[in-house]
Amino acid sequence: MITTPSVLDAIRQHGADAYPEEGCGFLLGTVTDDGENHVTALHRATNRRSERRTRRYELTADDYRDADAAAQTQGLDVVGVYHSHPDHPARPSETDLEEATFPGFTYVIVSVHEGTPDEVTAWTLAPDRSEFRREDIAVPAPKTI
Repeated sequence: MITTPSVLDAIRQHGADAYPEEGCGFLLGTVTDDGENHVTALHRATNRRSERRTRRYELTADDYRDADAAAQTQGLDVVGVYHSHPDHPARPSETDLEEATFPGFTYVIVSVHEGTPDEVTAWTLAPDRSEFRREDIAVPAPKTI
């Protein structure tokens, strides 16, 4: 995943804002020629889960449609999702794996400990959906003129 400091800061902030529940949303951007997701914007979503919101999140088909519409107005695509793990590490849970649906998407997790955002990690779903694989987060230096 290629992104910017402001995108990572916004993911951390959403995790802190949602604490002690899981916060979630969409990664908006483009896919590079070599297949990497270049995330340039976010679309915050509401955690639709009715129970266990401190350990689970849910996005609906309407949430995906709203994110896609927001992406299109910016000339972007939905290239992934993000969510927070309150008081847990920034690595995918079994539930994350069971509910992940799109190989090629980037799945970002931010750990939030006692309300303070911590580690941010990125993952990609194996083509056979059997596992998540760690994805590097690249933050290129700003171009100088």
